[in-house]
Amino acid sequence: MSGEIALLINPTAGRGRGARAAQPAARALREAGFAVRSVVGEDAPDALRRARAAVAGGTGALIAVGGDGVVSLALRAVAGTDTPLGIVAAGTGNDIARACGLPVREPRAGATAAAAALKAGDALAIDLGRVGEGPEADWFGGVLASGFDSRVNDRGNRMRWPRGRLRYDVAMLAELASFRPIPFGLRLDDGPWREIDATLVAVGNGPDYGGGMRVCAGARLDDGLFSITVVGECSRTTLVRVFPRVYRGTHLGHPAVTVHHAAKVELRAPGVTGYADGERIGPLPLTAVCVPGAARVLGARPAAPAGA
Repeated sequence: MSGEIALLINPTAGRGRGARAAQPAARALREAGFAVRSVVGEDAPDALRRARAAVAGGTGALIAVGGDGVVSLALRAVAGTDTPLGIVAAGTGNDIARACGLPVREPRAGATAAAAALKAGDALAIDLGRVGEGPEADWFGGVLASGFDSRVNDRGNRMRWPRGRLRYDVAMLAELASFRPIPFGLRLDDGPWREIDATLVAVGNGPDYGGGMRVCAGARLDDGLFSITVVGECSRTTLVRVFPRVYRGTHLGHPAVTVHHAAKVELRAPGVTGYADGERIGPLPLTAVCVPGAARVLGARPAAPAGA
């Protein structure tokens, strides 16, 4: 094991929490006896290139400091390699860290836990979702969103005001006012195509997105399968009434919601963009494949899924 650790930092995560978290995280890792090298890209592609270079160069671990965006980049860098990933969760959502049972918004605790796990060889193999092939493939640890939720993301990303999470609340209200069910094509494990009118289809490698919304509450990180939540055709009134239940995962019991399990999911729908771990993947059609044991996460202790 190399004594050097690469610290992948997103200085803008969580309105600057990423930059503030980097110092105590680096200090804790150095106190544990590791040499620390910071990796900061000029933008996301540059950060990914630098992270991949660190992995190829034999770093002992890649530690992502920030939110789900930087963790997503780190997953792409370590996917399919033996390099373990540490997560110092300092973003807004922190859904991947939460799914792994790791400290959230406690940078020193997160880094200390990663250092202890690295010394002990305590790294849990988790599944990842993959969209595409080869070096340009997109990998995700949490949820691939498509439908109403991804349209809210689209609108929120176009808005200049308000700032922060309130922007997405406003975007949700705007999308709700004009929302109509979307004609989806859904194919599971090379089976027959299903044509459905749906509000959204969420492909969960992990259970959460959006900072604790348990849209795929039954998803496990280590079972080799996606948990696919389909919210069928429903009225705006029903959507507003059911939406708060997503934070507890109890929406899965609503008659408009169905859950499927598969290792491969193909999606098509007009005018719909896919987002994975909160990052834009691209327009449908998309194919997502669950890759068992694609990454090793330091100190991960996933909680049992809802209903287990």
